Amino acid sequence: MSSPFLAIDIGNTRLKWALYEGAFPGAALQAHGAEFLDHIERLADGPWADLPAPGSMLGCVVAGDTLRRRAEEQITERFDCAPRWVVSSAGEAGIVNGYDHPTRLGADRFVAMIGARHRMLSQGPERPMVVVLIGTAVTVEAIDASGKFLGGLILPGHGIMLRALESGTAGLHVPTGEVREFPTNTSDALTSGGTYAIAGAVERMVQHVRSHCGAEPACFMTGGAGWKMAPAMNGDFELVESLIMDGLLVIAKARAPAAAG
Repeated sequence: MSSPFLAIDIGNTRLKWALYEGAFPGAALQAHGAEFLDHIERLADGPWADLPAPGSMLGCVVAGDTLRRRAEEQITERFDCAPRWVVSSAGEAGIVNGYDHPTRLGADRFVAMIGARHRMLSQGPERPMVVVLIGTAVTVEAIDASGKFLGGLILPGHGIMLRALESGTAGLHVPTGEVREFPTNTSDALTSGGTYAIAGAVERMVQHVRSHCGAEPACFMTGGAGWKMAPAMNGDFELVESLIMDGLLVIAKARAPAAAG
């Protein structure tokens, strides 16, 4: 009988958590939630107060050591399990890390690629992939059919783009607009410009992967603002909200024999 498993993703804006029936891909989701980083201290006595105790946890954090320690305090205060965090390595769970300095690759990017590869293989034969995380920043990853991470892009997310324009341009303090092919007001022009800037970078990477690998890539998108971007994309992008959590489940399962041995 497997014990519950706690997965945690600490991004630049929020801490996302999910409790699963066990530490394996496809495990049933029992509870989940998110807290803004300013409110992490609410977890133990708030959303986690009535949860069944997990037997293990695994997380990824891009927001720095201070936030990681704050999360660890909540975990150890409420649960009797050791906090464990993914650090990008030369390779794990089917992904070979092609970064110049593998440990410097953001853990969220590494974990999302692992989740995407597991999902792609569950759908059919090996294919190259493009994996897009839409958050405070946007990352666009290229992976070949064998699972080697070829490289990736980092660019500002919607919010950063708009704030940069507002701070650097007089008179652009306007409400959020709609994405339109031919914007005819400033709000729509800003929103459409940011959306198409991201879409253009993604589509360029899809072209690179298609050319390099000689095959059509499987394309996955995740992140808090993924639902905003998906309609603007050319091509077949699968929007998977749980991609990082899926990756944590894959890693936890892959590490289980080593932990037990």
